[in-house]
Amino acid sequence: MAKVTRDDVARLAGTSTAVVSYVINNGPRPVAPATRERVLAAIKQLGYRPDRVAQAMASRRTDLIGMIVPDARQPFFAEMAHAVERAAADRGKMVLVGNSDYRDEREVHYLRAFLGMRVAGLILVSQGPSERAAQEIEAWDARVVLLHERPEAIDDVAVVTDDIGGAQLATRHLLEHGHPYVACFGGIESTPSVGDPVADHEEGWRRAMLEAGLSVEGRLHQAPYNRYDAYELALKVLSGPDRPPAIFCSTDDQAIGVLRAARELRIDVPGELAVAGFDDVKEAALTDPPLTTISSDRPAMARAAVDLVLDDGLRVAGSRRERVRQFPSALVVRRSCGCHGG
Repeated sequence: MAKVTRDDVARLAGTSTAVVSYVINNGPRPVAPATRERVLAAIKQLGYRPDRVAQAMASRRTDLIGMIVPDARQPFFAEMAHAVERAAADRGKMVLVGNSDYRDEREVHYLRAFLGMRVAGLILVSQGPSERAAQEIEAWDARVVLLHERPEAIDDVAVVTDDIGGAQLATRHLLEHGHPYVACFGGIESTPSVGDPVADHEEGWRRAMLEAGLSVEGRLHQAPYNRYDAYELALKVLSGPDRPPAIFCSTDDQAIGVLRAARELRIDVPGELAVAGFDDVKEAALTDPPLTTISSDRPAMARAAVDLVLDDGLRVAGSRRERVRQFPSALVVRRSCGCHGG
């Protein structure tokens, strides 16, 4: 059976192949509604399927968006990737996801792979300044949007949340419960001091403590981002002689590990230990007790990132402030802090 071509569709619809292309690609020129209906009816009748590979070769772009995250096993990144996928689907695009595993060489590997596939654009969640990643992006002249944080090494458009302000909100809230101080589960030794959300969470905690006249000395604990290793660390911290009265965790996953360790050690939360996290992953509402945390509008951030990566006005001139779209953080009060909410 002969393959149905765009010429066949054009003949049946009584129009040109260019008009058929405009209908299939939703542009770049408008098509009259009656003509569009004829083309769509011809496509359905003939069973025509566009050759996406040929389209990509002709336009030098596919209908794919590449997305690189540090670790899709972590709930925050999984939920963000899902939000991006839904936003991309609304624009008629599909998303390819790669995990960098917090390693520069893996990040560069996926950059090369996705850009080599001629994705329509790339959404990058980068955990640190990577000169190699910046060089790769510049070499391909790629459409890239940084999501969740913007490393200083990559001077491109970014969509972020107010990480410092959110951490301040959470720490202040714990202090308002009358605790003499709040400890912090921050990042690991290799966490970059600039351009990383966890570093900003540490900074927000530090600012809240200092503005309350409290020392931060010895109260910042280097903690892996995931719940499993955070649980192991929490067992040591909570069973030690200087058990903190309250802990702000830089991620909800860390906080979930802390809650598990407290339960195992028979420490009452929030009676003997108050806990707050950051991210408001869906699981935070189901912990025991439910976790007080910091939220951001992930669906709106995902839509902004997809729109920026697809639209022609992606590259804007101006200062860093003009090139970064920041979404506010909000405190979500539940019971782990000592309140009687959710």
